[in-house]
Amino acid sequence: MIKKTYTHKGIFTLELGEVLHDIEVAYHLSEETIDRTKPVIWICHALTANSDAEDWWPGMVGKGKLFDPDKYTLVCANILASCYGTTGALSINPTTGKQWLNNFPQVTVRDWANAHELLREHLSIEKIHLIAGGSIGGFQSMEWAIMHPHRFEHMMLVATSYMQTAWANAINETQRMAIEADATYFNGTPNGGKAGLAAARGLGLLSYRGYEAYNQTQSEKDNEQVKNFRASSYQRYQGKKLVDRFNAHCYYAITQGQDTHNVARGRGSFEEAFAKVTAKTLCVGISTDILFPPIEQKRLAEFIPNATYVEIESDFGHDGFLIESDQLSELITNELLNPNSPNR
Repeated sequence: MIKKTYTHKGIFTLELGEVLHDIEVAYHLSEETIDRTKPVIWICHALTANSDAEDWWPGMVGKGKLFDPDKYTLVCANILASCYGTTGALSINPTTGKQWLNNFPQVTVRDWANAHELLREHLSIEKIHLIAGGSIGGFQSMEWAIMHPHRFEHMMLVATSYMQTAWANAINETQRMAIEADATYFNGTPNGGKAGLAAARGLGLLSYRGYEAYNQTQSEKDNEQVKNFRASSYQRYQGKKLVDRFNAHCYYAITQGQDTHNVARGRGSFEEAFAKVTAKTLCVGISTDILFPPIEQKRLAEFIPNATYVEIESDFGHDGFLIESDQLSELITNELLNPNSPNR
């Protein structure tokens, strides 16, 4: 996929009232120039991913995979507040001439979707054959499909929810507490908060994987082990791995945005909000997901008018949406992309 950047000149008004100027949106396209004869698949990424979907979703995106660039025009855009090219906490505040860092204004999921709508207009894409979102990528997808329902023919929502529940909010707040506990987060430099970010990542991983995954992959083989546990090493490794590629200020800002997710806000009820959606929708739950348990995808399928619920079996919890590519590909093919489907 080819990386590009779109700059929207002028004021971008955020849902909560503050403004950003000349926002940049980093995105990847599967081709240099859009082939207007091919259907468009728009992929919305999760928390710390970038706009190169082939990089973080290799089982789904690429030649010979379900999302094949020979068959489809693929688009994936980086969300506001990230550190992968879209305007965020590491961008320059035009008022001060310095990086925003922990002063970056709070953005919401609707702001993420509105920024991507501007990119869609820039690319002159009239119809999106399928919008696909896992985890908070699903948040973006459903908000966009509510605000601009006529743009989308199909939607795939996996391991996601109609709102950020108290449980998910508590996990995020505890991660932000870990970042705040690192005094360097407040030192006014982009490198501040690294130790806090590593700790936050370790905490988050517990909700991404859960009991089955950890016991399957990180259990000790020696009954005599009393230190240097595999699970301990894994947590520290994963914390360092994120610190090496991400930023504490951006992580803090994105999780704040994630917590705003509630499609019923300002729309009366979940049923009223989703009544606007016209896309044929597949809601996928993962049997062991403790972050967004299957009950939340079942409710999504009840709220969305033309939706189907299916569940995949996985030992890898929430992260199953990144791992169980074969199961997902089969489901999406059968339920959404099969040209012989009577519901297509």
